[in-house]
Amino acid sequence: MIDYDAFAKVDIRSGVIVKIEPFERAKKPAFKVWVDFGPIIGTKQSSAQITQNYEPDALLGRQVLGCINLGAKNIAGFQSEFLLLGFEDQKGAISLATIDPKVPNGQKMC
Repeated sequence: MIDYDAFAKVDIRSGVIVKIEPFERAKKPAFKVWVDFGPIIGTKQSSAQITQNYEPDALLGRQVLGCINLGAKNIAGFQSEFLLLGFEDQKGAISLATIDPKVPNGQKMC
């Protein structure tokens, strides 16, 4: 169990996927994903193993959730700056966490 103060330190924000491309150097199939988190945070990049459920063109413009304060991680020479959030489906593939209805980019989850 964690208390609310610990949860409040996790910075989960809304953003829109603005660019996506295959990540050829990743050990497991993945995409390089760029998400616009609004004017204050800006655009951040991440590596995401979401290739089983999604095609790149279908992801452009999709509003997603990202944890932006975990620190950067170098993945096969690519600087991953946030964690794109999702859930494993019945087959173990990632299904993205989304927002409905849409909210402004950069909103903090509460």
